[in-house]
Amino acid sequence: MRKLAYFLALPLAAQPVYDLVLKGGHVIDPKNNLNAVRDVAISGGKIAAVAADIPADKAKRVADVSSLYVVPGLVDIHVHVYAGTGLPGVLTGDSSVYPDPLSFRGCVTTMVDAGSAGWANFADFKQRVITRARTRVLSFVNIVGGGMGPGSVEQDPAQMDAQRAAAVVKANRDLIVGIKTAHYTGPEWVAVERAVEAGTLANVPVIVDFGQFRPERPFQELVLKKLRPGDIYTHTFLGRVPMIDENGRVRPYLFEAKKRGILFDVGHGSGSFLFRQAVPAVKQGFVPDSISTDLHTGSMNGGMKEMANVMSKFLNLGMALEDVVRRSTWNPAREIHREELGNLSVGAGADIAVLRLDRGDFGFLDIEGKRFRGRQRLSCELTLRDGQTVWDLNGRAADDWDRK
Repeated sequence: MRKLAYFLALPLAAQPVYDLVLKGGHVIDPKNNLNAVRDVAISGGKIAAVAADIPADKAKRVADVSSLYVVPGLVDIHVHVYAGTGLPGVLTGDSSVYPDPLSFRGCVTTMVDAGSAGWANFADFKQRVITRARTRVLSFVNIVGGGMGPGSVEQDPAQMDAQRAAAVVKANRDLIVGIKTAHYTGPEWVAVERAVEAGTLANVPVIVDFGQFRPERPFQELVLKKLRPGDIYTHTFLGRVPMIDENGRVRPYLFEAKKRGILFDVGHGSGSFLFRQAVPAVKQGFVPDSISTDLHTGSMNGGMKEMANVMSKFLNLGMALEDVVRRSTWNPAREIHREELGNLSVGAGADIAVLRLDRGDFGFLDIEGKRFRGRQRLSCELTLRDGQTVWDLNGRAADDWDRK
């Protein structure tokens, strides 16, 4: 009782105000045009202050993050986490992964599943994965009722129901951010057209994995005519995309598509990122709008690895660190219309990534196993989700074991 009375009698200035202060880090917050050394204070799971010098005695805990980069929690808008279905398939069941074991260690706090579940089985995905994850899991719902799967599952136009897909979006707006179409091999535009119809009915964006490229439906027509401004093409540096001409130049129609408002997402995956596409494109100014992994069992142990590794590739291709962070935080948050994410504004949820930038001699692989040599590599040091430490590589946010 005496101790409590003594604490209450302390001057207000001596009482901790914040739960945690990240001290001395270089903050990059693209939404707020901040790129400077700042302290970041967290209280009640929210960003409480971002300032040049927050006194250590204002916090219950202080984490020294000097020499590190403090950025918003990464937003990965192309993953496959509809795990445990028991269904064999390219990107569902045995190929999807559970989110929590792989998100936080990569500084990702928000994952967006890219159509693993469709309008018919989204409720199962929600119940078994989304509601049980500590990671914030959102979703594009597949225009195909059964979502992604083996054989003819994604090839049946009868399963591409715009009305039902839109209804599921409207009933789950807190979790569903758009419509996905993927892997269609037929010569018709039916998959894209019904996905766009559903997106229009529900007022959400569409993300497209174009599937098999056919002369009857050229890629140029997809991005110049079929998609709407704000719709997203993923797998930007896929080998089949007609990107580089015979003279090594980026084809002009791609810049025209960007002017139309079409968004280009990386979607690295195990088959969709080639340095022979990415190197000349980035050099000539055709850069992705968002960086994503296309995480699944086939990509996580290959050239993709995890989000920070994909970000490192673009850093070594010549993009500024601030631009790489923007395309991994604020840009994807805007693409999915979740502007409360991907920033460090005071009052925002304290989803925070602390990145280390190492310099040395590194090698990065594309999906063909070809190496690109680089001098910089990002890695994840610390991840906070709503102010809670969910990954701490070196115990920076912890007390020493012998502290009294």
